Amino acid sequence: MVEISFDDTEIDRREKPSYLTVAFLAERDRWPLWIPVGLGIGIALYFSLPMEPAPYSGVLAMLISALAALVVRRRLAWFLSALAVLAVSAGFSAAQLRSALVDAPVLTKQMRAAKVSGRVVANEIRVAGQRLLLDHVRINGLDRGATPERVRITLRGEAQKRALPGEWVSLRATLSPPSPPVAPGAFDFARQAYFKRLGGIGFAYGGARFIDPVEAAGGGDWGLALGRLRQAVTGRLRAGLDGEAGDVAAALLTGERGAISKQTLAAIRDAGLAHLLAISGLHMGLFAGVVFFAMRAALALWEPVALRHNIKKWAALAALGGMTFYLFLSGATIPTQRAYMMGALVIGAVLLDRTAISMRSVALAAVAVLLVQPESLLGPSFQMSFAAVVALVAAFEIIRERSWKSDTVNLYHWTDSFRRYFIGVCMMTVIANLATGPFAIYSFNRFAVYGLAANLIAVPLTALWIMPWGVAALALMLFGLEALALAPMGWGIEGLIAVAQTVAAWPGAVTLLPAMPVWGIAAAAAGGLWFCLWRGAWRWAGAPVFALALLTPALSQPPDLLVNGDGKLFAVRMASGELALSSRKAARFAGDIWLRRVGQRESAPWLESDRLRCDRVGCIYRAQGRVVALVRDGRALAEDCRLASIVISAVPVGRACPSASLVIDRFDLWRNGAHALYFDGDGGYRVKTVAAIRGERPWAPGK
Repeated sequence: MVEISFDDTEIDRREKPSYLTVAFLAERDRWPLWIPVGLGIGIALYFSLPMEPAPYSGVLAMLISALAALVVRRRLAWFLSALAVLAVSAGFSAAQLRSALVDAPVLTKQMRAAKVSGRVVANEIRVAGQRLLLDHVRINGLDRGATPERVRITLRGEAQKRALPGEWVSLRATLSPPSPPVAPGAFDFARQAYFKRLGGIGFAYGGARFIDPVEAAGGGDWGLALGRLRQAVTGRLRAGLDGEAGDVAAALLTGERGAISKQTLAAIRDAGLAHLLAISGLHMGLFAGVVFFAMRAALALWEPVALRHNIKKWAALAALGGMTFYLFLSGATIPTQRAYMMGALVIGAVLLDRTAISMRSVALAAVAVLLVQPESLLGPSFQMSFAAVVALVAAFEIIRERSWKSDTVNLYHWTDSFRRYFIGVCMMTVIANLATGPFAIYSFNRFAVYGLAANLIAVPLTALWIMPWGVAALALMLFGLEALALAPMGWGIEGLIAVAQTVAAWPGAVTLLPAMPVWGIAAAAAGGLWFCLWRGAWRWAGAPVFALALLTPALSQPPDLLVNGDGKLFAVRMASGELALSSRKAARFAGDIWLRRVGQRESAPWLESDRLRCDRVGCIYRAQGRVVALVRDGRALAEDCRLASIVISAVPVGRACPSASLVIDRFDLWRNGAHALYFDGDGGYRVKTVAAIRGERPWAPGK
């Protein structure tokens, strides 16, 4: 038996150690990189539970695993197993604690034309109005204990004066609880809102009236000041650049994307350039780089300082200050936080004369984000941001180890520099797209086919022209001279938009794919991490796992029938295999999500066919020997309950249905949300509901 001691990792020579044992021990320096993976597993375990776990269960598991690690510390295999359980328990505990800390009231029903007042926390310009985020909320007719801590209200129309963070407003609005998923397994906005302490969303009737503070709010002054600064910078960017150029400039520098038109957003997304609008590592690196080189060049001109001091480290400190300013100016989203922590670690390495880019820096950033905001693991921002940076750093390590840099290259000749830059952009684009592809398919069901071609132009344009002028514009705003930099920045943005529109118009620019199952995205993450985090030859075992995970959308069975939570929208699978929606007006948002999740652009026609017959009170759908009644009006129940094997009714069913083995009525839809039915070839069926998948959690209380 192979026996390994933790002190000296001696292996009993009576039996030759296995290849996996040798490979594992040879990569001792890579073991800490798996700590954030363990945290992520624990967080995923917490969110996958059907009900809230017992309080302190995660902490108890941490204590037990820590004690076990202490007891078995001289047995390496057992010790590492205990540490792995400890990391998983820590992730579980972090998610459990975070869920308890953000707990706040949520509306339980819609409130129409309610009088609402509160303090403005943020105000985002939208295409056709504004969107206010309010705290210290008062809602007439609602007790303080049931009043949400924050609500989000959309104001329509552009004539309304823009409220500043810190101002108090009163308005009349219709508020609703944050919406649950529109289909089993779809994105859960209510869960996202819960962790933002957002208890209601809605729209206002007319404009907002400014009022005096209704209470001594206290606190948050620093955050409100940053919000006012961000809003002021956004306003000056939009004032200095006409049209969509100003809106895109605001997205790049302050993170406000709401004013960009749907057409331009769609073009940027379909061209594979959406990452340029999500402030992340590229933007943070460019911002810090411009500050670093500008400061170093300025200090180099000051001869006494340049000769007597390490101006490189002084410039690095200036870059850190610039990054910190940019972090808060841009709203501190998850990709921005990750990029900031990575950049701070790189600058720290420069100050300490250490290697700047390493996988340990990525791991430290991931640990920080997961412990502070564990819910971010479930969002595409975290998933795609870290997937890209892990893959890029792994590629950088391979290049550095194999010394692919040629000693014969003349870096001072522009042709060699251009060639290296072009190859670098190509490699980064391919690697980043490959790494983020599964997560884009899982969250958005789409893949930009010509992303490489678009990025070859857009990334250099953004890096070498748009962002440097953007940094200059922010600096010149102190003197009211930002127009000098905004003009050339606008030229670059117009070129960026032109590239996006051109590539998006190419035939087949976007491929729509069916929804990837959860186990498929888990396999993609596992395979990708195995390949990127290890260095030895055994890392290649992760490649086929990752590749096979990309095929899982083809293995997922699409639903044969869907009905939304209020019974206003049905969808059935026709003989062609396409999904047909009963309406393109009712519950349009839900219908769009349903089509996207099955990989369709448009609904199949809802016409009478061999499978479907409709009249004014409902429809009869026939598939695989079943007769399904889709009831819109209670007058259809008398006949349908005698003939149909499955009855799905948008109205309550107050009678027995002897012919039906399954009856889903208005009360079932109200309690359990949207339903999806899957027909088996042997005459059976499976039913999935939103409530069954969500469970009874703080963000999904039972009804």
